[in-house]
Amino acid sequence: MLTALNHIRIVEQGTFITGPCAGMMLADLGADVIKIESPGNGDPYRSFKTGFYSAHFQAYNRNKRAIGLDLKNEQDRDVFYQLVAQADVYIQNFRPGAAGRFGADYETLARINPKLIYCSISGFGPDGPYAQRPVYDSVAQAVSGFLSVAIDPQQPRFIGPALADAITGIYAALGISAALVERGVTGKGKRIDISMIEAMMHFAVEPFMGYFALGEEPSGVDRPRLAQAFIVRCKDEKLFAFHLSSLDKFWDALVEAVDGQALAADDRFSQRLKRIDNYEALNAELNAIFATRNRSEWLERFDRFDVPFAPINNISEVVNDPQAQHLGMFVPVAGRIEGAEQTVRPAYSFDGKHASAVRAAPVVNQHGDQIRSALGSDPQKWPEMQPAAPAH
Repeated sequence: MLTALNHIRIVEQGTFITGPCAGMMLADLGADVIKIESPGNGDPYRSFKTGFYSAHFQAYNRNKRAIGLDLKNEQDRDVFYQLVAQADVYIQNFRPGAAGRFGADYETLARINPKLIYCSISGFGPDGPYAQRPVYDSVAQAVSGFLSVAIDPQQPRFIGPALADAITGIYAALGISAALVERGVTGKGKRIDISMIEAMMHFAVEPFMGYFALGEEPSGVDRPRLAQAFIVRCKDEKLFAFHLSSLDKFWDALVEAVDGQALAADDRFSQRLKRIDNYEALNAELNAIFATRNRSEWLERFDRFDVPFAPINNISEVVNDPQAQHLGMFVPVAGRIEGAEQTVRPAYSFDGKHASAVRAAPVVNQHGDQIRSALGSDPQKWPEMQPAAPAH
């Protein structure tokens, strides 16, 4: 593990993705994250696909310790409050008002620990006309406007991973990090509220600025057209991508790479603004050219020219990609009881060192006895209970 935050203790009471992702981002940086779950089956994401240790749960809950607590039970609630008293951060992603029903609202926890950073993650914010609506990733993508600039309007459908969930978790971790820095100056905790709609609207700031500055309604095809980004299908049906941006040198290099002198001579494509206006026609011409060779041949050929390009790799291809291998992106999962043996490491390097392993996501209540017994000890001794793996 990395150790940048190894002096920080976090109590996370999150389910599914947003709260657990925020906790994982900080755990990846060395924070001691204690995940509180209901006894029994725990976080519903454990059983998202099969069993009680789904790959989806493993993805967002590594590097954490777990304890099962029923906050309706007085003794378990006392344990929870002891944890909060010794914590730096508390994270929850309940619907607004839910935390107060079991004594985990900001006012209660701030009285217990005035230095606590309290992070509440929701779908639509703590109040307002949508506050009590149920919300999941796809809903947040849609209502925020993000989906309208991320899909082809002619073939609209949801694709890809849970972007709104994960992006909101990352924003929450960023806000928590900033609050911890401020607390280092003021000595005071504070409440952070972040919602999925706010995170995704901020994430889509560029199309919003296009709307405000130009009065234009952005769509999902604007960015690739303006950036001159193309996806083409090769003879072997594999996909190939390249991005010409605004520099003529990339267009010139592309023409040379594909022996496309006819493209250069075509008045529709003779200038960048014309290539933007005739994007669909140029896309069709390029697909016809790329259909004449297998992708491996195009990759070998493009390696000799100054064009930003890449194969559209599937996940198994990325695992074997030379650059991913060089960066040491895949590391072992330490202390695993079940589940994956390796995973993607945190993206950061500090002083040239990155994490060389991650700790496995916990099973339900895996560290419950350990955490309960530690509550009576010196809080400064707690990090010794979860030593970091060496970085390299």
